[in-house]
Amino acid sequence: MGFKKTLKQIEATQLIANTPEVLLSGGSRSGKSFIIIYCLIFRAIKYPGTNHLAIRLRFNHIKASLAYGTIPDVFKKCFPDIEYNFNKSDWFFEFEGSKLWLGGLDSKERMEKVLGNEYSSIFINEGSQIDFDGYEILKTRLNPPKEVSGRMIIDYNPPSMRHWGYKIFSDHINPATNQPLKNPTRYAALQMNPIDNKENLSLGYMETLESLSESKKRRFKDGLYSDDSENAIFKREWIAQNRYTKEPEKIDRKVIGVDPAVTGNVNSDSTGIIIAGSFQLNGETHFVVSGDYTYHGGVTGWAKEICRLYDEYMCDKIVGETNNGGDLVEANIRNIDRHVNYQSVRATRGKAVRAEPVADLYRRGLVHHIGTFQELEDMMCTWTPEDSDSPDNMDAMVWGITFLMGKGMIEMSAPSVSLY
Repeated sequence: MGFKKTLKQIEATQLIANTPEVLLSGGSRSGKSFIIIYCLIFRAIKYPGTNHLAIRLRFNHIKASLAYGTIPDVFKKCFPDIEYNFNKSDWFFEFEGSKLWLGGLDSKERMEKVLGNEYSSIFINEGSQIDFDGYEILKTRLNPPKEVSGRMIIDYNPPSMRHWGYKIFSDHINPATNQPLKNPTRYAALQMNPIDNKENLSLGYMETLESLSESKKRRFKDGLYSDDSENAIFKREWIAQNRYTKEPEKIDRKVIGVDPAVTGNVNSDSTGIIIAGSFQLNGETHFVVSGDYTYHGGVTGWAKEICRLYDEYMCDKIVGETNNGGDLVEANIRNIDRHVNYQSVRATRGKAVRAEPVADLYRRGLVHHIGTFQELEDMMCTWTPEDSDSPDNMDAMVWGITFLMGKGMIEMSAPSVSLY
């Protein structure tokens, strides 16, 4: 069965062929990542001996979404006669003398591997999760051979209008200086939505998107950006003014806050996973958010991720919300590691009421983000009590910090003890 591009995919390939930097934004399952991988493989074949990179914030996520999904699918449907070797040790696909590398920005070792090469094409997958500093660092590795034109390609479901992608590709402003771009013709953007890819979607998918809350429908169906809301409980200046570049030397407690996905459908396929800690400063308790590892995928995947992070960050406890998942949350985690220290929590008030004490800590300068967590911060500053959707990242952060406060609108079960 031959591959036939949609009209939007044809437009995307033309933009990528003629523009140094391209952003494809829009709703879920609109064919963005597929056509970008198609273009990377096409360029790698056209220019033998070149390197190309597909990268995402979390390496585990790019393994699941691209390495075992989109890339083999594109080869099968679009390049069936091309033989390739998939190197799972260094994580690259090799074909026609070229290499398509896979990378993540979530560890120093992986970053060093990425920065050790120069690329003819760089694809930033789910760019809404990456901060401006990461984008600029990646641009330094775009250095193709003289006869090859370099390409930087980004895709995402539209985040907040505060995101660097919107500023560069829509406002044509340099996010670092807030001045107009010196060469705006270098940048091009295209909106691609599910309706543009309907011939490749499963029956009922558009109906599923229609059933989402208004805010999620705007993002995942209509591909629209959001803006910071005046009614949002959290304010961006509170986060920015109290940001740290590294963790304090002495952290008293460290926990993983978990807001689980249990149904696996598009409306709840993200499990919020936040690393939070507490420490003392000038006789007062302060809090840190050290990592946002929110997982987009199935139950087994998020359980493995939580257990990995528990060891990596040397956490004291996993705090898991059980209003919807019940004992399933603990069971999934115990299936991976029976010896973790787990505590289930249950909400006794609504999301907004539960978040207000934590928001007050932010307002008072007592919560510090270690670096920038673009997706979490956009969610915090756009979600309002009127929204009916579940802000997974934000909920997980609230669970973690509320537990560290030792009080709040939650009900804690007796600590769970492994019998093994």
